[in-house]
Amino acid sequence: MGAGEIFSENIVELSKKIRNKQISPVEVVEAFIGRIEQYNPKINAFCTIASDEALAAAQEAENKLVRGERSLPLQGIPLAIKDLTPTKGIRTTFGSKVYAKHIPDRDACFVRRVKQAGAIIIGKTNTPEFGHTGITDNLLFGRTNNPWDVTRTSGGSSGGSAAAVAAGLVPAAEGSDGGGSIRIPASACGVFGFKPTYGRIPFDSAPTGFSSNTPFLHHGTLTRTVEDAALLLDIVKGPDKTDPYSLPDTNETYYPIQEVNFKKWRVAYSPNLDYFEVDTEVKETVNKAAGSLAGMGCQVDEVVMGLSDGEELITKTFIKLWAVYYAAFYQHLLSKWSDQMSKSFIATIKPGQSVSAVDYKRLERNRSKVFSKIEHIFSKYDLLITPTLAVPAFPHGPGPSVINGQSVNPYTGWMLTSVFNLTGHPVASINCGYSTDGMPIGMQIVGPRFSEKRIFEIAKAFESNNPNHFKSQLI
Repeated sequence: MGAGEIFSENIVELSKKIRNKQISPVEVVEAFIGRIEQYNPKINAFCTIASDEALAAAQEAENKLVRGERSLPLQGIPLAIKDLTPTKGIRTTFGSKVYAKHIPDRDACFVRRVKQAGAIIIGKTNTPEFGHTGITDNLLFGRTNNPWDVTRTSGGSSGGSAAAVAAGLVPAAEGSDGGGSIRIPASACGVFGFKPTYGRIPFDSAPTGFSSNTPFLHHGTLTRTVEDAALLLDIVKGPDKTDPYSLPDTNETYYPIQEVNFKKWRVAYSPNLDYFEVDTEVKETVNKAAGSLAGMGCQVDEVVMGLSDGEELITKTFIKLWAVYYAAFYQHLLSKWSDQMSKSFIATIKPGQSVSAVDYKRLERNRSKVFSKIEHIFSKYDLLITPTLAVPAFPHGPGPSVINGQSVNPYTGWMLTSVFNLTGHPVASINCGYSTDGMPIGMQIVGPRFSEKRIFEIAKAFESNNPNHFKSQLI
């Protein structure tokens, strides 16, 4: 098996070849470490490479295979973990100079479970400081470049993870999502990003066990294929004592994904969630993807969401909730470390310091209205599709201030993602085409709560029907 084949394989196929002894875990890990060393200086997807730990784990995985021990589902598969997620014995900085030398003494539940399934942690991926924005750049490691065009953003805050997968530096990566942080970079880098229903994967990477619900924070995955995401969800789902909001395990399995007949499926299509300005190319590309779903047998209807006042109900509500979250848990750093912290992170903290408890609690009214609007759609439809981002990946710096000649907020006006962190619904971002200059364009597939299997089924069928939209970007 050649090196080029290794880098283009998904987890499912690579794990089969390891089990069949067509390639060894050591060979796999050595190959990916070599690729990271070759290309990471250009992309800056990894901020910490755990070469020694990964090679030791690969040797142990190989020894088990030689001894004939039962093979684990991820045995010998290298995975990357976002630098916000604790990894025992491997530096975890949260993208901040404040924690530049921090080495956790525990693994997050996600990490613990993939390691128990045989995965090998090959390193940590770059993120903005404490994951506060949709662009991956920080004062400690610098910016992460998009593998399709290194002059452009990889998105964020899981931008390092998405770029690493897109560039073939790792077969799959963990991400976290508090406002679109898996889906934004998935769209920008052309990979499959998935965040499940809130609580499906225990979230124990927040400052406290009760910090993940306002807005909803999720662990999830960035993968080359839908199958890989389904396999990983099978491995990491289920309750854990670290997370009081984690959902019970219903013993439902997601992998393998079954073929289904879509003729009775109803799909709602919102081109802009009623209130975003969406780039013409993005709109046309997602329109074509909606047509592809119709060609698979689905009834696809363009809908009005009832969110024409979304700027007030969604964007301003989300920003205030996010600001209070950061003020509550990170304002203590300002007195000593402000000269070492990014200006944008400080600017996120400060508005939250002046929000009263009464005003904060009152935001639940807006959040409830939004939840009701989304649930109303799902009373009539099986799924909802929307663009993930209003534009393809843009040059490094803030987002666009003008789309289609209309002024937009360069920090929030281009990401159609945060609404589903107010509501906690499961969402995927799947690559559905390319702009005229070759940049990936993502489509969100949103389901009712607990409908992960449904999302995987339609995403896998879409992937199979549109193979040209799922080529891996190998630099």
